[in-house]
Amino acid sequence: MKRQDPAPADPIDRSGLRPEFWRRFPLEELTRREWEALCDGCGKCCLLKLEDEDTGEVVYTSVACRLLDLGTCRCGNYPLRRQLVAGCVVMNRDNLEEIIDWMPRSCAYRLLHDGHDLEDWHPLITGDPESTHRAGISLRGRMTAEYDVDEDDLEDHVIEDQC
Repeated sequence: MKRQDPAPADPIDRSGLRPEFWRRFPLEELTRREWEALCDGCGKCCLLKLEDEDTGEVVYTSVACRLLDLGTCRCGNYPLRRQLVAGCVVMNRDNLEEIIDWMPRSCAYRLLHDGHDLEDWHPLITGDPESTHRAGISLRGRMTAEYDVDEDDLEDHVIEDQC
């Protein structure tokens, strides 16, 4: 009989949250733990982005922040990310309006902000932190590490319509 490996532990503590809090409360009323639990672990917000100076249009690259673990799509040093990466933007209630438009279209924060429900693959719906990856939403296996790309070559890594 073949031994089955256990499912990876969820890096986000989703225990003890108010039932269906994302449907019952606006983003401004979520607890810190509920706010963190909305993250689906796709890694898209940690991709380097380029902004057109004339139009303000933001495009994603396939190049991930140097702290992002490309295999897990999780920050390698989440508590200290702002200190270690000068351009890291920590989304919260205070800056949500400023940055929501450049968050990925599949992002739970953006969906809820725009009046939509979570997608059926979201870990809060499935109870499985791997569901985002199985649904093909994350960019696991499709990113390049920041330290492998020269800053002058970022435009060569722009991705079309994946975020």
